[in-house]
Amino acid sequence: MPVYTVHEPPLRWGESRPDPERFVFVRDGFSFAAFLFGPLWMLWHRMWLVFFGYVIAAGGFEAVLTQLRASTGLRVAIGLLIALLTGFEAPTLRRFTLARRKWSNVGLIVGDNLESAEQRFFDAWTKAGGTPVRLAEAAASAHDPGEPDIVGLFPEPGGNR
Repeated sequence: MPVYTVHEPPLRWGESRPDPERFVFVRDGFSFAAFLFGPLWMLWHRMWLVFFGYVIAAGGFEAVLTQLRASTGLRVAIGLLIALLTGFEAPTLRRFTLARRKWSNVGLIVGDNLESAEQRFFDAWTKAGGTPVRLAEAAASAHDPGEPDIVGLFPEPGGNR
């Protein structure tokens, strides 16, 4: 199941609590869009600092490869490795950009897709009165008190194997 980090926007002038429409859910895992269209993906998400870093790093690699008179195959391989790194690190780069913009990481949520993750988070958020829901609080509110705290293959402590 996909895991999402939830980011709360900073308060705008005159707001007492953040607008739920502005929350951002960042999916953890490989991003095919960032892998295939790295610089465009960065611009789409307004990740200017990350984009400029990418351009400088790619330009630096290209300059070094030109000085070494590297073959086309080596250039393609290094380009592919940079694209793979971008795809794997895309969620971290987004979280970095949001943190620089003073967004708060208010926790993790698990869902089958983005819609179910949003629904689970906002259900817990509204139960908490619109205050930030931390991971431990969300887990505690989702736990059924009648359910035993058992992890493993056996339904109850000391049960038959």
